[in-house]
Amino acid sequence: MMLRKMLLRCSVLILACLPAVGYCAGPLLLIGGGLKDDNAAIYQKLIQLAGGSGQARIGVITAASIPESDDPDAGTPEARNSRSNGEFYANLLETYGAVDAQWIPIDLDQISNNSNPQVVSQINSMTGFFFGGGDQSRLTQTLQTATRADSPALAAIRARHAAGAVLAGTSAGTAIMVQGPMVTGGESYDGLRYGVYTSPSGDDLSYDMQGGFGFFDYGLLDTHFSERGRQGRIVRLADYTQVPFAFGVDEDTALLVQNNASLGQIEMQVIGAAGVFIFDLRNKERGTGSSYALYDVLGSYLTEGDRYRPATGQFVIASGKTSLRGREYYSTAMTATGDIFSSPNNSGANGRRNPREFVKVSVDLFDSRVTSTLGRTYERNPRFRVDLFKSTQFDSHGYQGTVGGKNMTSYLRLLMDFRPN
Repeated sequence: MMLRKMLLRCSVLILACLPAVGYCAGPLLLIGGGLKDDNAAIYQKLIQLAGGSGQARIGVITAASIPESDDPDAGTPEARNSRSNGEFYANLLETYGAVDAQWIPIDLDQISNNSNPQVVSQINSMTGFFFGGGDQSRLTQTLQTATRADSPALAAIRARHAAGAVLAGTSAGTAIMVQGPMVTGGESYDGLRYGVYTSPSGDDLSYDMQGGFGFFDYGLLDTHFSERGRQGRIVRLADYTQVPFAFGVDEDTALLVQNNASLGQIEMQVIGAAGVFIFDLRNKERGTGSSYALYDVLGSYLTEGDRYRPATGQFVIASGKTSLRGREYYSTAMTATGDIFSSPNNSGANGRRNPREFVKVSVDLFDSRVTSTLGRTYERNPRFRVDLFKSTQFDSHGYQGTVGGKNMTSYLRLLMDFRPN
């Protein structure tokens, strides 16, 4: 790509235009969905951030779920509605040490409760909040006004957060935390082929231009990330909306965002089973052909214990991991994959074929002695490819080691090109 765009216009550009330094009053615990009931690391962290065992009081908000009136299984053990989900999480959080956990009774059946003084008083008594999954449009309908202003309930949550209360979310409950454009649906391939829309429809990539609740202001935010092959869709959306950074949180994994008092800045930390992608599009270069192409994207993949400081762009790898340079296991990378954005939700890909394929291919590259590899989409007409490069210019670097009894791999600043095959 034009001599890697003149070595990507020199590393000086990498130091320019660092992300805006947002202010995070209380902590954010952003979970990528698929949270298992036995993920003690995440649940216990939530309890700790809310005041600790025997002190934490958690308000559970499940308005993203369907209401009881739409659940044919309401009132049975198979119920999966706002009330049943809220009661489930409240009970679970108490088993992890919350002195009190309560469902906040706001959903599509009870929208008026968002201005009920008793519900607002209930919110004001909490030291933390947990937003469940579902559809974030239900959260905007129930917690915001018709003009997307805060309801009294959301205003109370915002005030509690400003006073130090932790906000946790999973799936839609994480996606709603973003300040800028909010992804609302779609698949990676369709985003690359057809572009971006404002109305969710099938596999089309869609977003809400008004954004979410505005608690996370460091870039775009996506969930169920590697498990549903969402790398292509978030990069396409970041390019379209001109947002320079994008974050993708894997399932059963959390990104903790909090102020590090000793450093005087916000620090992010990965907790849980998988990882978090951070994409840097400050040096992106759009292709000129008839099919969409985007070059010179940097991607970093952080796992358990790794940290990121957005004000300075500094990465801190967990102490249990060491550099893979000079001790790579393989002489070549994995055979080029034919399903780089594998997703169980993609109607055109016959379901989940190769879970977490993007992670497998990119991690394998850092454990090999070659400098590049690639993956292609399962879908064709046109078929897209992602070229992955270990760049000396940007100090691409892989790390591996045991953290919390688990062998984990992380990498920094992998150079990526998205283009038609």
